[in-house]
Amino acid sequence: MLKATLGKEIVVRRTNEIGALADIAKTVAEKGIGILAVSGWVEGSEGVFRLLVDDALRAGDALRAKHYAPRESSVVIVELPHKPGLLKMMTEKLRDARIDLHHLYASAPSRAAECLVVFSSSDNQRAMVELNHADPPR
Repeated sequence: MLKATLGKEIVVRRTNEIGALADIAKTVAEKGIGILAVSGWVEGSEGVFRLLVDDALRAGDALRAKHYAPRESSVVIVELPHKPGLLKMMTEKLRDARIDLHHLYASAPSRAAECLVVFSSSDNQRAMVELNHADPPR
């Protein structure tokens, strides 16, 4: 069964330089905050990092204290069985509901029973409802 919840990710933009993510991860780790998922890429001269953490409020405070200017962004967090076709089913359900995905990242170890998908969409509330009512393939 799919389990979709609303959550917050932390978004940090900073100059793209070697060690940028290491500095961000260190700041969060020093406060005892776990990073559940992360995505990063380069736009021009900036690195853009999206972090799903187990305490967004404290992570934001820690990053602000280091002058990173983080912002919170609403996301849908989905836990689903790690089986072939589940991402297909999930994204088809969103497509059929006419929900536009803005960004998505996901992860699971190859032998894990579950995986984690994080995304933002044109309607996160409705996306969560749609996915919580989805019947995953068996």
